[in-house]
Amino acid sequence: MKNVLALQQRIAELEKLLENERQLSLQKDAQIAALEERWRLAQQKQFGKSAEGFVGQGELFNEVEEIVEAVEAEQQSISYTRKKPVRKPLPKDLPREQVIHDIEDKTCDCCGGELHKMGEDKSEKLEFIPAQIKVIEHIRPKYACRHCDKSSTNTPIKQAPMPAMPINKGIATSSLLSQLITSKYQYGLPLYRQEAMFKQYGIELSRQTMSSWIDKSAALFAPLVERLKAELLKQPTLFADETPLKVVKSDKVNSYMWVYCSGRDSPDPNNPIPNIVLYDFHNSRAAACVVNYLDGYQGYLHVDGYQAYEKTQATLTGCWAHARRKFIEAKKLQGKNKTGKADVVLSLIQKLYGVESRVKDKSADDKYTTRQAVSVSILDKLKAWLEQNQPNLVGNTKLIEAANYLANQWHKLIRYVDDGRLSIDNNRAERAVKPFVIGRKNWLFSQTANGAHASATLYSIVETAKVNGLVPFDYIMACLNELCQPAPDIDSLLPWNFKR
Repeated sequence: MKNVLALQQRIAELEKLLENERQLSLQKDAQIAALEERWRLAQQKQFGKSAEGFVGQGELFNEVEEIVEAVEAEQQSISYTRKKPVRKPLPKDLPREQVIHDIEDKTCDCCGGELHKMGEDKSEKLEFIPAQIKVIEHIRPKYACRHCDKSSTNTPIKQAPMPAMPINKGIATSSLLSQLITSKYQYGLPLYRQEAMFKQYGIELSRQTMSSWIDKSAALFAPLVERLKAELLKQPTLFADETPLKVVKSDKVNSYMWVYCSGRDSPDPNNPIPNIVLYDFHNSRAAACVVNYLDGYQGYLHVDGYQAYEKTQATLTGCWAHARRKFIEAKKLQGKNKTGKADVVLSLIQKLYGVESRVKDKSADDKYTTRQAVSVSILDKLKAWLEQNQPNLVGNTKLIEAANYLANQWHKLIRYVDDGRLSIDNNRAERAVKPFVIGRKNWLFSQTANGAHASATLYSIVETAKVNGLVPFDYIMACLNELCQPAPDIDSLLPWNFKR
């Protein structure tokens, strides 16, 4: 009997060991699969296409409207004739110089009679004139009274006051400062390269001097940025995003530049919402950064899935571009020419974006009506897919991650169909943060937190000018001329009030 019990105990121990080994083997296989996924994604990011476009699987959803659209497109293509490309005319306000190429002999080669002008051919060529630098001498004559000079030891002298300048006791004019600012913050040209450019003209402008000028210019813009922020927080819908930034003289590994937007990427005469893009620097990514900036804002806020935004009082609207991006990564792991679960979701998301492309120029009421009629049913299909597949997903960890993101963000992702003023994604903020990211690739980091704050201010001015259809150089120069006055008119400098 003892032998039987001992054998049973031994068998139980062996079964337990086998189970442990099986579990370890499964864990090892899962780790290997995860590493292989990461390796394939790294290979794709390095050598594959970077676009997020997705060719829909038409055979999965043969709906009536798609067939009708396809037939109409085919009929149009039959009668289509290729048009000759037409060059856009050069702007009428550009200065023009006429060069007349006339003949000397104006007699007929046949009979010797006098030729008459029957017309002319005209062609325009665009010439580039390199930057011109000049010195403006401010001359202020002094005047005194000869009579008082004879009878008094303290003769009064009259002289015109020196005009207000952005940089007191400095050589920089508003045009030079505007050139430095736009070169760095619009075109990503670091100061050391600008230093080299000025040397070609025989002018010594050190990086330290230019950096000091830029900091002082940013301080001048502070009241205008505060006014823009007040206008921003009045808007019913906003967009927000953040990106890391290295600050050399900081104890933080990564600081962050936050961006907040209203309106659209370009001015819209039918859209009264002001186009504003503002940047805000912080040495952390804590929720307090966005909470303090929004200061109790209770409108709609388009964001990604970052949890910090949950701490605000805003009504959050999710980003379908982020959700789609995760399923695109999952699709890449399926391999070429393979169709799987990710394709089904991507096809449905593509349909949602198809609806948006048709209503992008419509009013908010029309958008709401169309979304309720078309988009809601597509969202229902996505919800059904999620409920059916999410609990049973195995293997492709990226697909599991994408499905979990979709499930966790669902209540925010579907919010846009309930209000025509809302957007399907947060691409407005992502596009706004892109110029900063591109510029960061050139100058890599900020030396100090003060410099990063100055960059936030000047990026705000440059990008807000751009989305309002203004020329940043002209706008910044005019702003500097006004902001250095004793009592500047801030309202006149708001982009929608600005006189070109």
